[in-house]
Amino acid sequence: DVDLGNLFRASECKRAPSIQFDQEPDAPGDATYMLLLVDPDAPTPDDPKFAFWRHWVLPGLRPLSGGDAVAQVQPALTEYLGPGPKDDSKPHRYLLLLYRQPASLDLAKEDVGGEEFTQRRSFDTAKFVEKYGLRLVGANWFLGAGDGWKE
Repeated sequence: DVDLGNLFRASECKRAPSIQFDQEPDAPGDATYMLLLVDPDAPTPDDPKFAFWRHWVLPGLRPLSGGDAVAQVQPALTEYLGPGPKDDSKPHRYLLLLYRQPASLDLAKEDVGGEEFTQRRSFDTAKFVEKYGLRLVGANWFLGAGDGWKE
């Protein structure tokens, strides 16, 4: 489980994680949410010239009763790409940002900038959030390191 700054090796992050969260108390019953996973330390924490690297954009999430599962009612806008810092890099911070999305929001993959490897870099998270009227409702983060990284 991701728990505010715990460390994962790249090999532990190959598959997309499961997601769970509770519905906001003041949200309408049909509210949907978008999850972003971004790396502000790409390519290295000392030289983050490609921040924010876009690892995952998952819209159309709805928490199921009890908060232990989520229904996905829209396809991913950016498919999951696990963290992959180099072994000689310090660990990177990875931000999981949960937004309530407007009810009428209907985006295509092109709206986030494409899926190619180089198109994922330098994603302007703040501009994207403002442009599409997203409201931050939750956040978490973890550190990711290469499998051969030594402290």
